[in-house]
Parts: sequence; structure tokens; C-alpha cells
Amino acid sequence: MRVGLVGGSGFIGRHLGAALSARGDEVIVASLRTPSETAASVASCDAVINLAGESIFQRWSSAAKQRMYQSRIDGTRALIDALADRTKRPAIYLSASAVGYYPPSETATYIEASPHGDDFLGALCAAWEAEAQRAARAGMRVTILRTGVVLGKDGGALAAMLQPFRLGLGGVLGSGRQWVSWIHIDDVVGIYRMALDGASGTFNATAPNPVTNAQLTQTLASLLRRPAFFRVPAFALRAALGEGASILLDGQRVLPQRTLEAGYMFRFTALDEALRNLLT
Repeated sequence: MRVGLVGGSGFIGRHLGAALSARGDEVIVASLRTPSETAASVASCDAVINLAGESIFQRWSSAAKQRMYQSRIDGTRALIDALADRTKRPAIYLSASAVGYYPPSETATYIEASPHGDDFLGALCAAWEAEAQRAARAGMRVTILRTGVVLGKDGGALAAMLQPFRLGLGGVLGSGRQWVSWIHIDDVVGIYRMALDGASGTFNATAPNPVTNAQLTQTLASLLRRPAFFRVPAFALRAALGEGASILLDGQRVLPQRTLEAGYMFRFTALDEALRNLLT
């Protein structure tokens, strides 16, 4: 299969591209800076996977929010419009999304059929997915993956956490009660491969056993044999990140119901086994 990987230079893209190449697929890596050129480069592919999007891990200024919106909504719209104008186009369109689609809650549990939130991330993800669904009008099979907190050695949340935890400076963020719907990078890649090979619709790319921030902190500190006595107050995170602190202080308990129903077999279902794999 020939696969166009848009945004393929990022953390998930590097792992996914390597895995697809290893199984014999031809991978064409592209950016979304110029959608018309991107469409031309991936038009002859069997499938296109769009992972492109401005990072949400920053202070949410008005300009940053605009970049997040433009990279996901405007960029996706322009790419799909450019593909629709071409005589030949991919038969499959896979789009990234995120568990930020669901409303923050300490008590609710969400599955793929749950409604989106009306906060900034919820609205952003809903609009992003709506644009991706437009690919169906051009005859492409559309699949959307709502990805949780991805754990890996060379990027994502774990890479950012390791240094302070190894120095004994790790700790709970805010109340620690916020849910962390995590997933090992290998399972993210596995779910994308499942979607590429025929699964359509929307799937949660999260492990079946979410944890709270306090549980994540305790598990990582224990495996590293380091203390984790510190607690980062919510006000300190808000002072540093503004509204963007919500990605650390709020969370969602998300279960991969449709992913499991589609037959995906997770390699890592428990946080401790996932972290052990990544820390060895």
C-alpha cells in the first residue's frame, strides 16, 4: 500500500511511518504548510493519514488558539478540497483527533458515541472531525482516531516527565484527581494500522484502563525508585500556561469501546506494564 503521511515528522508520525515501512508499505511524508502541494504529493497514494496540527502544549494566547484552529480546520479543509479537485485521489482518509473532544470530568466515563464538550478543546476537535468527514463526499473512506496521552521513550508526555521524576522532583499536578486516558505508542501505531486496513468510523485510541494523575505519578515514581512528594499547585500551572493549563489540570475518563469491538488487541492494557516496557 502507498500511504501519504501528512505531519509525519512528529512523534506519532515517526513511529507510524517506521512501522508501515517495516511491513512493506511505501510511505510518502508530507507537511500541510501548502495544502495544494501536499495534495499533489499524496494524490497517487492509496491512503492519506493526516496527523498535522499545531501543538496544544503551550500557553493559549489568542494567536496560539488561532494557529491551533487554522492548522486543523483550515488546513484540513484546504487539503480535502485540493484532493477532491484531482482526478485521482486516495481511497482512504485517516484523521487524527484527541480525547479533548469529550468534556472534562472527574466522574463521567466516555465512549466513542459520547457527545463533545463545549470548551475550547471540545469545539476544536468537533470542528476538526467535521472537516475530516468531508472527505467522504469525495469518495474516500473516513476513519477518525481520538488519541489520548501517548507514552513513548522519544516524545510525548513521558519524555517530558522523565527528567524531573529521575531527579526526585516529580509530583502530582493540581488535585491529582483528573483522569489521564493514556496509551502506549505501540498501540497508537497498531490502531492506525487497523484503521488503515479496513476499520472505518471513529475510534478512541486509549488504553482500556485510564488512571488519575495521582496514580500515574505514584506508578512512575515507584518504577523509577524516586520520591514524588511535590505537588504542583493549580494556580502555578495557570500562571505559567494560562488557559492552556487545562490540558494538565482537567481530564477525561475515556474507554476504547469501538476499538475493542473492532477486534483490536491491546499490547499494553495496564499502566505499570506499559511504563516498564518504556523504561527498560
